[in-house]
Amino acid sequence: MVGLSPQITNLVIILGVMQISKKIPFEDPFVLNACRAAYILSNLIILGIYLYMKTVVDKKKDLTTLKYVEPAPMGSSEEGKLVTTTVHAYDVGQLKNLMRSQLMGVGMMGVMHIYFGYTNPLVIQSIIPLKGAFESNMTKIHLFGQPAVGDLKRPFKQPAGFMSGLQSGPAQSDKKTVEAAERAGHGGVKEE
Repeated sequence: MVGLSPQITNLVIILGVMQISKKIPFEDPFVLNACRAAYILSNLIILGIYLYMKTVVDKKKDLTTLKYVEPAPMGSSEEGKLVTTTVHAYDVGQLKNLMRSQLMGVGMMGVMHIYFGYTNPLVIQSIIPLKGAFESNMTKIHLFGQPAVGDLKRPFKQPAGFMSGLQSGPAQSDKKTVEAAERAGHGGVKEE
C-alpha cells in the first residue's frame, strides 16, 4: 500500500478489519480481554511515542523564529492572524494537539465499549491510531529524523479529509503574506 494516501489505506484497513472482526468470538471472555489488552497496549505505545518526542523536542530546543499567518475562521470577514513563535513552541503545541486528540479517541472508545457495549471498534481502534501516530509529521521529523522540508516544513499543512472543504485554509508562511500581515498589524505577539 506504499504510495497510497493515508485516508485510502485507513479505509482499506477498516473494511478488512471489519470483516475479520465479524468472525472474532467476542462472547468468549478470554478473547474479549485479549482485544481490550491489545487496545490498551496500542494506546500505551502511542503515548510512549509522544512522550519520547516531547523529550527530543525539549532536548533540541530549537529557538528559530517561525512566522506564519493563521487563517481566519470559516465564514468570518476578518483577516488572518499573524503568529510569531519558535520552532520549539510550535512543536510542543503540535504534540499537545496530538495527545489531546488521542485522549478524546480513548474517551469516545470508552463510552462506546463500556456504556454501549460495542466490541468490534476495539480491534479497529487498536490499529488505526497507531498507524496515524507513525504517519504524523512530528514523528517523521523527531522519531525518524527526516529533514523539515517540503511537506514537513512548518507550519504543517492540514491533511486533506472529508471535511476539509468546510475548514478555513492552511496557515500561510510565505514572505509576502507574512509581511502584509505585519504591515496590517494583525497579531505578531510572540508565543513562548
